[in-house]
Amino acid sequence: MKTGMKFLICILLSIILLLTGIGSYTAITFHNGKKMALSQVNKTKNNNFSGDQQTNTKEITIMLIGDDGREDDEDGGRADTLMVAHYNSETKQPKLISIMRDSYVSIPGHGLEKINAAYAYGGAELTRKVLNDSFGLPINYYISADFNNFIRLINELYPKGIEIDAEKDINLDNVDIKKGKQIMDGNTLLQYARFRMDEEGDFGRVRRQQQVMDALAKQSKDAVAFMQLPKIAGEAVGYLDTNIPSDLLVDLAKDFLTGKVKNLETLSVPVKGSWAFNDYTDAGSVLEVDEKQNTLAIQDFLNDGASR
Repeated sequence: MKTGMKFLICILLSIILLLTGIGSYTAITFHNGKKMALSQVNKTKNNNFSGDQQTNTKEITIMLIGDDGREDDEDGGRADTLMVAHYNSETKQPKLISIMRDSYVSIPGHGLEKINAAYAYGGAELTRKVLNDSFGLPINYYISADFNNFIRLINELYPKGIEIDAEKDINLDNVDIKKGKQIMDGNTLLQYARFRMDEEGDFGRVRRQQQVMDALAKQSKDAVAFMQLPKIAGEAVGYLDTNIPSDLLVDLAKDFLTGKVKNLETLSVPVKGSWAFNDYTDAGSVLEVDEKQNTLAIQDFLNDGASR
């Protein structure tokens, strides 16, 4: 065998061994991260989620649910936070739609109710159905996390904390937050995002939640080392209730952790001029929404329309 051919074979074998080693490292560290996370949490109900089929392989929509239940609550709680994330892997454009929790909608089998009740009645699957019916939103995947697991995941992903320019003084669940720039750990960030005990109510809370999500996206590239990605992805699968395949989760994380994504674009639903207060309902104070107007606004937002 010629020297050149031997050299080529050696190079190919070295590449194969390297890729095998990387694959083994990824699998082992992913498994270890997931095992560690599962040892700290109690998995909740099985949502029997059937995601909507992707119409474009480059674009996905993920329903994000902040569960206000506790870990020992087998049935979970209501959706304290309800968002839909849209990501185009080709253009690297992330978008976020915040659905206000008091939006008054029809929930199959339960009549008119606040939209956050859908999660308590039927988990992620019923919530997906309501978003389909009320706003024409297709949902491919979901992620649900209770308060404790949100705190754990933030502290793991962002060990140095998250820089937030707090818009006001806030006190919630024995956490004091002063107005101005500061570094927040997972628990402080959660309380900042949850607060709504002021004159703005859920409107101010949604704005702060979008501020938090924007900060998480922008600061993700400085969060953890690339070699820690498999472990962190494994922990995420362990901490979160989700149907996102692990390989897709790693691919999404790689885009954000390497700083490839564009700035986050946001939309709040109901949009301006499409809702009215009503406190004479069985559900208490609600937002009666014009579903057709909001459906058109969502379509415009996702299709890069100019109007917001």
